[in-house]
Parts: sequence; C-alpha cells; structure tokens
Amino acid sequence: MTRPTTTQPTAAIPAQPGPRDVTRAVPATPGGDMEATGSTDGATVIPGAGPAGPRRGERATVRLRDTVRLRDTGEDEPPRYAPEWLQLREPADAAARSYDLLDPLRIRLANLPGRAGSGLVVHDVGCGTGSMGRWLAPRLDGTQHWVLHDRDPYLLHFAAVASPRSAADGSHVTVETRRGDVARLTPDALAGASLVTASALLDVLTREEIGALAAACAGAGCPALLTLSVAGRVELTEPHPLDAEITEAFNAHQRRGGLLGPDAVTAAAEAFTEHGATVRLNPSPWRLGPEEAALTEQWLRGWVGAAVEERPELAERAGAYLAERLEACAAGKLRVVVHHTDLLALCRPVDGGA
Repeated sequence: MTRPTTTQPTAAIPAQPGPRDVTRAVPATPGGDMEATGSTDGATVIPGAGPAGPRRGERATVRLRDTVRLRDTGEDEPPRYAPEWLQLREPADAAARSYDLLDPLRIRLANLPGRAGSGLVVHDVGCGTGSMGRWLAPRLDGTQHWVLHDRDPYLLHFAAVASPRSAADGSHVTVETRRGDVARLTPDALAGASLVTASALLDVLTREEIGALAAACAGAGCPALLTLSVAGRVELTEPHPLDAEITEAFNAHQRRGGLLGPDAVTAAAEAFTEHGATVRLNPSPWRLGPEEAALTEQWLRGWVGAAVEERPELAERAGAYLAERLEACAAGKLRVVVHHTDLLALCRPVDGGA
C-alpha cells in the first residue's frame, strides 16, 4: 500500500450538525464498492469490521479492495477503512474514553502561551469518520478550529460533514481537511496547534512512526490526547479454555510488519517522555453487553479471524469456539471487556510557557 507523500489542504468550512448516519451520506465511488469478507464460520462481515489487523504491509483493518481506480484520472486512491465499522464502534469508543484525562488537558489548554483571546486549533490525526471530534469538541470551551488529517478522502468527507457545530460553551467550531500520510507529521505541519488528538491509531504504527509523532508534538509544543490503543487483554463471560490462545494469536497478528499493536502505548509513553513531556495513562475499556450485540458480533469475527490467519492450525477449534460465542451473543448472555489505554502527553510549550 503506497503512502501519499503530499498534503492537500482544503478550505476551511463551517462544521455541520452531527453526528449523521454517515454510512448513507455519500454513495460508493464506482469501482470502489465495498465487499463483505468471509469469517471463520462462513458468515459475512462488515468490510473492515473487527480488529482483524493488517496483512503484512497493510494498515489496520482494511478489508476493501486494495486500491480504488479513479474514474477520470486513472490514479489509485489509498485503501479505505470501512465507515460502517467506524460508525458501529463509535458509541462504545465514546463510552470508553477516559474522562479523567480531560481536566488536566483543559488546565493545560487554558494556560497555553498566546491562548488569551484566541481559539483552539486541534489537529485530529488519522481522523477516520471524525468520531474523536464529535466526542471531544463539545467537551472543550472556546472557539475551535479542527484540522482533520487522513490519507483517505472518502473518510475525510464523512468527518467534515458530520463534525459538531458548537463547543461546550456554545462557541463556534470550524473544520478543514488535510489529506496526507499521518505517520509523517512534522513540527512545521503542526505549527500553531493547540492540541493533537487521535483515536485507535497508535497500535497501527511502527516504533519509528510513534517516535516521529512524539517529536512533532514536542517540536510544536502542544499536548497530545491519544485514545483507545489496544492493550492486548480481553475478558469474556463465561471464560473458555481457548480464550488465552486466541488472544495470544491475535496479539501476534497485530504485531505483523513491524507494527506495535498492544506494545504501542508503552512505546508512545517512552517516546513522549524522552522529549520532556509529562505523560498520563488511563484505562479505557470497551464494556460490551447485550445492548452492544451487533458490535460484539463483528468484533468477535474479526478477533477470531485474525487469530486463525496468524495460526492456521487453530482453524477447526476456533470455528467451534466462534460459533459458541456467537450463539451466546445472540442470546444476550455474552459480555466482553476489550481493554484499551488512553494517553495524555503534556509537552513543554516551545516558548517556555505553562
């Protein structure tokens, strides 16, 4: 998968009321239709659904065609993340994020050099469909301008049209989009930033990419709130003898191609600390019960599917395991805790302010 090497900013636009049902907001690009993938038990899965992780050399849970041919230019777009999966997980993400990190973040933002009389500029890295902005913007006071970064113009459109309109105190929120490689941000790209945010991003980066992100934030002197990094631990009720083996295989799959997977948040904490930042880590687990059955089903399929892809010898036992777990899910008897970690890095302001 080829990374775009240029950044293509668009004009700032007023944010729209949201969230909307973004899966129906824009028709699929001709030639880029979404394809359901197979699962261990033969059922279809939402394209991109579940934490199935990348094949070697790919990013995250891309389960669409590898590239999309543009009708007029003949150029290739980067692979797409499925907006259906991002929408399905958004309520669980919102419930899981650590509220305890918001107070120290608000204090830092209120004391940023030059903040008086000016609004916040927030860079959302790997924004997807914009769920981080929908969660955070209404929890921060003051005028905000969000710069949404993603390599996928399809998702950038979703994020822009479904962005929140107002901050916590009713101040205006605006949005612009920048298409480019989120792993190659520099301090110059973050010039003037008040805050960098990301959600479910760190675990699909390499150690070098996390180091570059930390360096860029430190160089720009802005804090970073990086949420929902997988922790490599899962709890299912009732316990099953195969739980640990599936978890181990899945975690190995997440580390393919040099990605850090469950090791990412530790690496990020170390990288920010090396740049002089104060780092706080808080748990942010998904807690999935009968009300989240649709999400649990898709997560299960992706989780078990990735484990089998990593260790094909698990296929027969994993198939029976998945069928049993899906039956419990459908009956409202399954509860799952998927552990994540949120990270707040308070980088030193570049001019020596608070």
